[in-house]
Amino acid sequence: MFAITHFAFFVVAVFLLNVTPGPDTAYIVGRSVAQGRGAGLMSALGISAGCCVHSLACAFGLTALLAASATAFTVIKFVGAIYLIYLGVRLILAKPAAEVPNVATSVPSRAPGAPKSLRQLFLQGFWTNVLNPKVVLFFVSFFPQFVTADSEHKTLAFLALGVVFVLMSMVWNSFVAWIAGSVTQRFSGKPGVKKWLDRGVGSAFVGLGIKLATASR
Repeated sequence: MFAITHFAFFVVAVFLLNVTPGPDTAYIVGRSVAQGRGAGLMSALGISAGCCVHSLACAFGLTALLAASATAFTVIKFVGAIYLIYLGVRLILAKPAAEVPNVATSVPSRAPGAPKSLRQLFLQGFWTNVLNPKVVLFFVSFFPQFVTADSEHKTLAFLALGVVFVLMSMVWNSFVAWIAGSVTQRFSGKPGVKKWLDRGVGSAFVGLGIKLATASR
């Protein structure tokens, strides 16, 4: 099909990649902890949209050009690292929502820990994925192994593999968001516990950002 080879092995490899924790998983868990299942699912959708960008870039050769450029890799690496650290610091410094007796008359909070809109959640998930140079290198080094070198339909093959990758990632990320959101609901009435959950996830973001900044090609 479209000159794709060893498709079963591709599916297994993608599954193993998805269940390995990384920046995408950390972001989904963080948003699910902060705002619940819906926020986690919207974040997962944003990350899947980012995967679509990588799939298209891989299919049309842009990813290979980026991977071949040391300067492009360095720029994307540091931008992605700064973004992850920024998200982590916001979670660490976020203050728990104050309890008010009359919710209907309360003024919406604009504090750093205020709930994100669906659009913000989607875009943050999108950029978390797109700005991760490791994902760029994964696509350019992994996908070609499953496409026949002398095929006249390489673009279609890359697009087909990209669709499979995005669908499998979306299913797994949605599962992670559902589980993380369910756990968070159990602590919804305990702001002290949620505060430490936020700080734990925020610290993980900062750690991932530092690791990304110090990563080599």
